[in-house]
Amino acid sequence: MNSITHKLLLADDDTDDCLFFKEALEEIPLDTSLKTVYDGEELMIWLSKSYNNLPDALFLDLNMPRKSGFECLAEIKLIEELQNLPIIIFSTSMDMDIIDALYTNGAHYYLRKPGDFSKLKKVIQEVITMLSSNPFQKPTKDKFILQS
Repeated sequence: MNSITHKLLLADDDTDDCLFFKEALEEIPLDTSLKTVYDGEELMIWLSKSYNNLPDALFLDLNMPRKSGFECLAEIKLIEELQNLPIIIFSTSMDMDIIDALYTNGAHYYLRKPGDFSKLKKVIQEVITMLSSNPFQKPTKDKFILQS
């Protein structure tokens, strides 16, 4: 039986959150590989060099130095080669105006960073599983926010 490796990209400037995310991936029963970038400019440079080897999903923090997650989302959606890249916003905020704008601007899901490790594992696995079944279909607004 062949196992599918889910290629993930995490853009987050908080090294503790990155480590938490990586450790959660190691404990879920899915085969994953993770590339991490630590600011928005680094993300956009990496993506521009990876059009032929894009990840299956991008987990994008909103508050990063040099270029915010908002700016990166807007830029990604303007680049033809990146328009179908599933983007999961991964943030601590629960501001509904911001969340509405992210949905309108093309993010696939909104995931509030949980403080609990078991919740993080559960919600990451849920996102990967949902994207595996239909990576290019954006959910309806009522399914945009994933609760951990």
